[in-house]
Order: sequence, then C-alpha cells, then structure tokens
Amino acid sequence: MTAGGGGFEDPSAEVLSEAAAAFGLLASPARLHIVWALAQGESDVTGLAERVGGALPAVSQHLTKLKLAGLVRSRREGRRQVYFVDDADVVTVVRLMVGQLTDRAVQPSAPAARIRGL
Repeated sequence: MTAGGGGFEDPSAEVLSEAAAAFGLLASPARLHIVWALAQGESDVTGLAERVGGALPAVSQHLTKLKLAGLVRSRREGRRQVYFVDDADVVTVVRLMVGQLTDRAVQPSAPAARIRGL
C-alpha cells in the first residue's frame, strides 16, 4: 500500500504504534527537557535534576520510562548511573522540533506553517 503520490510504503500498524508511544512519552515537558539535555551530553540523575529543575525522584521516574521505551540508555560509572541518548534519530527529531519552536518564539512574525514543513 502506498501513500498518496509519494511512492513510499505506509508504515505497519506496529511501527505507527511504537512511534506514537515514543511521541507520547516526549509529550511530557519534563521528559522532553530531559531528552533535550541528554542530546547535548550525558549526565547522571543529579546533574539532570539540577539542569531541568526537577525533583530527583521525579527525574529518576522519567528516566526509567524513557529507558523502558528505548529512548535513553545508561551505563554505570563507579557508583553513578550515567544516562545518554545514543539514537541519532531521536536526537535529530527532538532538536528539530525544539529548534523550530524556539525560532518561532524568537521571530513571532514567522508563519506557523513552517512547523508543518517537517
């Protein structure tokens, strides 16, 4: 089955479901901020909590959800757990969306249609 005029195959229902779940997790401003921060470089939970302004237990819970979804990974460094995003596509999507919205906020006269051009 092809999409209208593009010649691309429509994704399977399973792929669409997985993508919707990932976007659902990123729909939380706190989790999006965490992924944004990790896209800039790895961090432990304490550093992330300080950066995103969240309580340590809440940031830890968000990280657990992001890890279960495969959006974030971690490794042990001594006694610390260090978190990172190693999926370039996730980083690209988050940077693109946040960057587009930041540009629009900085330039309020920019047409809203720019975001639809993704």
